[in-house]
Amino acid sequence: MLLSADIKRTERHFVPGDFKVTTWEGLEPYFRLLLDRPISSPADLEHWLKDVSEMEAVVSEDACWRQIRMTCDTTDKELEEAFTYFCMEIQPRLQPYADKLNRKLIACSFSSELDKQKYFTYLRTVKKNIDLFREENIALQAELSVMQQQFAVVSGKMTVEVNGQEYTLQQASKFLESHDRKLRESVYRKIQERRLQDRKELHDLFTQLIERRHKVAVNAGFANYRDYKFVELSRFDYNKEDCYRFHEAVKLHVLPIVEKIYEQKRAKLGLDTLKPWDIDAQPEGTQPLNPFRTGTELLEKTKQCFEAIHPFFADCLRTMDRMKHFDLESRKGKAPGGYNCPLAESGAPFIFMNAAGQMDDVITMVHEGGHAIHSFLSHGLELSAFKDYPMEIAEVASMSMELFSMSHWQAFFSNDDELQRAKEHQLERVITIFPWIATIDKFQHWVYENPAHTIEERTAKWVEILNEFTPANVDTDGLQRYRETGWQRQLHLFEVPFYYIEYGIAQLGAIGLWMQYEQNRQLALTHYINALRLGGTKTLPELYEAAGLKFDLSPDYIKTLMEFVNREFEEIG
Repeated sequence: MLLSADIKRTERHFVPGDFKVTTWEGLEPYFRLLLDRPISSPADLEHWLKDVSEMEAVVSEDACWRQIRMTCDTTDKELEEAFTYFCMEIQPRLQPYADKLNRKLIACSFSSELDKQKYFTYLRTVKKNIDLFREENIALQAELSVMQQQFAVVSGKMTVEVNGQEYTLQQASKFLESHDRKLRESVYRKIQERRLQDRKELHDLFTQLIERRHKVAVNAGFANYRDYKFVELSRFDYNKEDCYRFHEAVKLHVLPIVEKIYEQKRAKLGLDTLKPWDIDAQPEGTQPLNPFRTGTELLEKTKQCFEAIHPFFADCLRTMDRMKHFDLESRKGKAPGGYNCPLAESGAPFIFMNAAGQMDDVITMVHEGGHAIHSFLSHGLELSAFKDYPMEIAEVASMSMELFSMSHWQAFFSNDDELQRAKEHQLERVITIFPWIATIDKFQHWVYENPAHTIEERTAKWVEILNEFTPANVDTDGLQRYRETGWQRQLHLFEVPFYYIEYGIAQLGAIGLWMQYEQNRQLALTHYINALRLGGTKTLPELYEAAGLKFDLSPDYIKTLMEFVNREFEEIG
């Protein structure tokens, strides 16, 4: 299998090589040329599609860099204004042209002569976009793009003081691993109290987002934003009922395992009851895992780990490092969270995260590294649209890398006991994340089915759903105030609505690939690479099939996978 991370920037043939996106007036002539160009043969059509793809890549890369720079420093008004300018002045003018180009393609008599296998998913998406497009939604969607980023601005300012030193909330969370229970509780409460300071602002922001999203859906002929979003996200292969079955399967087959894990944790810590600030704690005499100290060290150790899995994977990180496509350490003024941002022309993506020296940061790094490898493997596909893969396979790429990498964490831990604890931490996380995924997804269904709800109704429904998926042996007495706004820490609700169940679906796929990896590493890696190379050129079930997986959300299948993870967890523990 010949693989190279010596990625080449996509060559321009239609747009001048030195062209930069500055104003709409500078961009528009290229879109007009594409719209007005006559197409006289199938060859003309394919050449036109390549030029459209090139234009999309130029615009996409510019937009991505604006967002990257803004999230790296939310305090820089110029960076925020550059991002806002794109959202308000360029994006709204792009959308009518995108719709006209889509219609030109579908109306072209030669489109029926395109290779049906090669273009099936692309044409399906184009037709879907035509069906969804409404002129009256352009301004709303531009406004939403800007409003959604306000979550990062608000969250980026959140800090707490611990032992006389200021920390971001991500940095402060490392104290929740301490064996000192009083310190854990103190830091937990400080973090929650700091979040409460902005609860009204985030409630109001979410209310405004819901209003506008609902209007977008109604304008497009949908009863609610959930139904609209399912179509926009190209969820061709599962529906809301499948989501409901997933929620029930989590309650039936995952929650009991989570409760067993937490009971073992309570006993190990020697506590009468397990409180939320105990969940990440270490027993007395056990030091918190310290896998790295700096972002540079995190990157170097991740390269070593990836080298042991497959040299190509490490080469991808080396290429990104040479291009300075990393911003890893947490700091004040930086947006929260972590992401891998594909760059359509550069090919090598950008990884952003908020590392604070914790084990969770290692997981985030290998997770985003999996996304990065997906970007490398699909970069050579002919059209930008071919690289637009479903999120449910994108997250398989990242979550599988979390599980593959466990066998090679010697890069982070020379001590066998620490290595075992790290693996236990990861498998615990794989299992315990499912109830939170179900909670967030079920909450979103209710929010958008009932868009006119009050803040009081929102809070009551959130608490009801949260209680439904909270392990019975976690003592939350006296913490009601904090629990009522627990959803506000989930950036997906603000920035990428309905993008969350993908993590649950993909975790199932990742567990399936990990089962393969444990049995035959070479075959599992072949399946992994073959599936990711396909980008978005196949349907979701076909992509899973290429990875040697079943696309199956049934309770029975979920039960089988969870039993496997539970066995592995018990063997490590």
